[in-house]
Amino acid sequence: MALILVFTLAGCGKTAKSTNQKVADQKTWVVATSGTLYPTSFHANKKSALTGYDIAVVKAVAKGLHKKVTFKEMDVDGMLTAVNNGTAQMAANDFSISKQREKQFALSTPYKFSFDSMVVRKSDQSGIHSFADLKGKKAAGEAGTGYQRLASQLGAKQVNYDNVSNDVYLRDVVNGRTDVILNDYYLQSMALKALPNLPLTIPKNLYFTTQNDKNGTGIIMKKSNTKLTAEVDKEIKKLEADGTITKLSKEFYGGQDVSKKPNVKTTYFKIK
Repeated sequence: MALILVFTLAGCGKTAKSTNQKVADQKTWVVATSGTLYPTSFHANKKSALTGYDIAVVKAVAKGLHKKVTFKEMDVDGMLTAVNNGTAQMAANDFSISKQREKQFALSTPYKFSFDSMVVRKSDQSGIHSFADLKGKKAAGEAGTGYQRLASQLGAKQVNYDNVSNDVYLRDVVNGRTDVILNDYYLQSMALKALPNLPLTIPKNLYFTTQNDKNGTGIIMKKSNTKLTAEVDKEIKKLEADGTITKLSKEFYGGQDVSKKPNVKTTYFKIK
């Protein structure tokens, strides 16, 4: 029995190793993304090609590693499922690097650093002047995200959407269907800049973060795909060193370099 067990364990190890190598050697990556998150992953109009900061970073990494990329658009739950079941080699959609997420997935070295904010109505800040005021308010977001979990934790009512574009979220705050959107500051500031006629604002006294360590954004991969993760990390570091990441950041974030950690005062929340 002991001899059989040794052979069985040895066989499992060999299979895991060969699978790890096989994934890293694939010539084409399937990358899950939303296609609706400006300026991370979006279409300028219905007929235009997929573009965005994360999309450009993935393409640059793939080019450096001599890979081709096919993007598949889906919601957040779909992206994570696709990575887990192997139908996508990775997911790129402004995914924050958190301890909770690192327990389930491998995340690349960060290529974006940020903090979080709220979008509210300009006239009255949706009645939200402190974090305590979130209680009873309607928070817009996508089910299962850390932002929606935090909204509930702070007493807000979740209003969940299925992979809709930014303008849908923003207009619903304006018309009162919802009261607030919790999300990444840079994404929200760029969305408001793209739709300047909407009477919305981002309160400066309500900046927050849920990451007390890395607070960065990375590409999500399956935890067992260690070779692929190592190759992606190495290429991202090369792109940072030669200035490509900074160039892409300024292209999509209105001249801002999101690859550097911001010096902003925030309130830290631990998502339970």
